[in-house]
Amino acid sequence: MTDFLFDGPEDASTTILLAHGAGAPMDSASMTATAKALAATGFRVARFEFAYMAARRTGQRKPPPRAESVQPEYRAAIAALRAKGRLIIGGKSMGGRVASMIADDVKPAGLLCLGYPFHPPDKPEQLRTAHLAGLKTPTLIVQGTRDPFGTPDDVAGYPLSKAIEVFWLEDGDHDLKPRKSVSGFSAADHLKTMADRVQAWSTSIG
Repeated sequence: MTDFLFDGPEDASTTILLAHGAGAPMDSASMTATAKALAATGFRVARFEFAYMAARRTGQRKPPPRAESVQPEYRAAIAALRAKGRLIIGGKSMGGRVASMIADDVKPAGLLCLGYPFHPPDKPEQLRTAHLAGLKTPTLIVQGTRDPFGTPDDVAGYPLSKAIEVFWLEDGDHDLKPRKSVSGFSAADHLKTMADRVQAWSTSIG
């Protein structure tokens, strides 16, 4: 059974289903702040955990599995959610990557990836982009310009589908957090900018 954390109005026209990244749970500070920012713009936001992360709550220290192996769990979460209205799937880092691997098959209204792991840090040759070239699902990737999993210079050279928009947040790290002393922006500023962009993008894809 899939357990969800919900934010936002129950009668929202669009629900966003978010999975967590490889190392932090669905109720991490970053995931919670992200969900609340999206909910503040009118989305219904549902968060869930893959089984290996849920097991950590009972003291079982399981390492993150391969993204391919948890695809059935994401599909099960979509089925269990039974979203009313439009559904956007996605997640943070690995969660977004898993969603991107099943998106064209499950056919959501859109795909939202927050901090996409284009490659492991310091290993730009180990790309996780092959399936993105032919992606048909309308996709928004929100990425910090300081993200070690994929910088603007890195991403500029990738053959990404025309269905994908990459929205950059100045000086953001893998959690989209900027250094205020460098950028002039706070983490809250970037989360609001992210949520506003997601809202505009969601409207544009119908």
